[in-house]
Amino acid sequence: MFIENYYYSLNLVFFFCNLHAVKSGRTGAMEIFPERVQKLWDEWQLRSMVLVSLFLQIVLTIFSNRRKFTVAIWIRILIWSAYLSADKVATVSLGTLSQLGDSEGKHDYMDPHHTLMGFWAPFLLLHLGGPGTITAYSLEDNELWLRHLLELVVQVGVAFYVFLRSWTSRTPLSFLSFPMFVAGIIKYGERTWVLRSASKQHFGDALLPVPDPGPDYAEFAKKYYPTRYQLQTEHLTKKETTGTTAALGLQSIIDGDHGTKLILGGKYINEAYLLFVEQLRHLYADLILSLDDQQKSEGIIRYLSSEEAFKVVEAELSFLYDVLYTKAIVVYSPLGILLRTVSFLSIISTLVAFSFFIERQEFSNVDINITYALLFGAIFLEISAIVMLILSDWSIVWLCSRKRKYTLLTNWIHRAITSFLSLTSGKRWSRSMAQNNLIDSCLRNKTKFDHEVNSFFDKNKFLERYWYITREKVDDMKEPIFSFLLEMTKDVGWDLEKLLKHRGDYVITQKGDSISSKLGWSIVAVEFDHSILLWHIATDLLSYINDDDDKNPINPKSENAKISKCLSEYMLYLLVMCPSMLPKGIGKFRFRDTCSEVKTIFKQRQSISNRKEACRLLLEVETKIKPESGEAKSKSVSVLFEACVLAENLKSLEMELREKWEMISRVWVEMLCYAASHCGWAQHGHQLRRGGELLTHVCLLMSHLGLSEQFQILKDALNIP
Repeated sequence: MFIENYYYSLNLVFFFCNLHAVKSGRTGAMEIFPERVQKLWDEWQLRSMVLVSLFLQIVLTIFSNRRKFTVAIWIRILIWSAYLSADKVATVSLGTLSQLGDSEGKHDYMDPHHTLMGFWAPFLLLHLGGPGTITAYSLEDNELWLRHLLELVVQVGVAFYVFLRSWTSRTPLSFLSFPMFVAGIIKYGERTWVLRSASKQHFGDALLPVPDPGPDYAEFAKKYYPTRYQLQTEHLTKKETTGTTAALGLQSIIDGDHGTKLILGGKYINEAYLLFVEQLRHLYADLILSLDDQQKSEGIIRYLSSEEAFKVVEAELSFLYDVLYTKAIVVYSPLGILLRTVSFLSIISTLVAFSFFIERQEFSNVDINITYALLFGAIFLEISAIVMLILSDWSIVWLCSRKRKYTLLTNWIHRAITSFLSLTSGKRWSRSMAQNNLIDSCLRNKTKFDHEVNSFFDKNKFLERYWYITREKVDDMKEPIFSFLLEMTKDVGWDLEKLLKHRGDYVITQKGDSISSKLGWSIVAVEFDHSILLWHIATDLLSYINDDDDKNPINPKSENAKISKCLSEYMLYLLVMCPSMLPKGIGKFRFRDTCSEVKTIFKQRQSISNRKEACRLLLEVETKIKPESGEAKSKSVSVLFEACVLAENLKSLEMELREKWEMISRVWVEMLCYAASHCGWAQHGHQLRRGGELLTHVCLLMSHLGLSEQFQILKDALNIP
């Protein structure tokens, strides 16, 4: 790592040297342009880059936080391009500033024109520090904090070099650089510190407790063995009474222990912050939690409604996003508030001094106006940061903790914040889930998954990922998911590991042996990605069967059918577009081969134009002869035949249609829960910057209800030999 960053810093030095060579020698591509164009470029290249750098900072300040709750591709492209360009433009601008005064071999450092431009150097440090709304575009940026530290040293050195070259006692402008240097170094230092704190290693190390040598074993044995039966009995009794105790604990939190009021815009923020500090941070760092932690979180979540529980989880993940991708670690701390105050006062004092003590006639009007733009731009960025600091969930938590000390003031500010939040959407994630349908993918002739040669830019794959994907609201999914999780907690018992391995068979088994024998093979006997594809196609075909029957009292638009369809297409989206969030397998190969087989069938019938006709055709596939027999055997991993068999089995079940769709929806909910519990938190963290995933919220809900293997201490504590 050190060698990599050392060479990176050397590249910066070589870059500045090359700039100097091109500038002094007037060589390169600029020679092909007329002299007037070259002169115009020399006059405006630095000015334009400084203004572009300011513009990029404003763009990042306004739009970067929107990616937390927006899935629009244009937002991601805008933020990505602005984030990558901002550092490059500021760095090149500093390099150009370092060459001021070197023209045709003459060293005119004392030129007032160059002196004013040299004053821009600390502003570029301010820009390199970035806005508080984004420090890292992705989690990988946090791991490169050491590189940013080296950049900080190099860039501050270059800016100081520019300052020394442009120093003159004839004008107070040089003295005005000092407060701007303070503000710039503070901002840049904040960014580097936050990147380091959010890196995986340092994030986890900061949560580790002080090493505990444990009790004296001899003394412990004397107390433990005579009361072993009593310990187990007390645990069972405690588990039964946890609900009542936790409910009282939650009520005390709500009624005043933490000063929280259940008001519009600020519901359960304090509870969410409590769970974030005590649990979510540890979950993300892959640390093991204790029995007490599990009981606290379960006591809060269990007695909420599904809507309220998802609200708490939503706020928790919003806190995690702020810690991983913004300057929240520093900004929302006493030191951060102090640094922000110093930075803001430095910029304000510089603006006032520049307005009163600088004689405009000594400098170019254009450069004076650009300097004012930089000063007002810096103030705008600081004020925006302060406003966002105040109008945030972090401020509500802070106010709640001090409500009894400063009742009038905190009540007034609290009402102002929550009123503002009520006027906005108040969204902390997209509250939607992506939908992908296999049959629709095959019906789109422009989308092909069987390219023989991968091109540099596959427009078909781009369209499939960003254009054809639809989204559905998750509101209808909350109640069935939360109810199913509460049902699972009743069966946790002593074998949590076995319970978390269920991926549909838990629901099927409850329906009896006859149904289990018909459907169990599609879940237990195959890999998880295989099972997703089977049930996805079967759900689609069964939906068509019911829709085609006009006498059916329940159509696919019923609640359970809609839930089944939405979860089916969401799980397929994860399988195809986010395979890293699911257990390892060959799901993409199965998807491609299945699509290829479906397309082959469609080609034989050119009249296929919609999903209904496609489903009717697929249901005509002969299921009595297995593809593995005779000449039909091949190396293909297509699951189309098995999916058609599963659809026939579902169709033949002797149960009411309402009950059948309820069973199917519960199978999909169980599959979703299985996927959530087997997805690493690093992958969940990646999705926070893309609008969030329902899978992440389900995973956190499961953890709070004790449905997580990170509560291993419970198992160890109760099975001491």
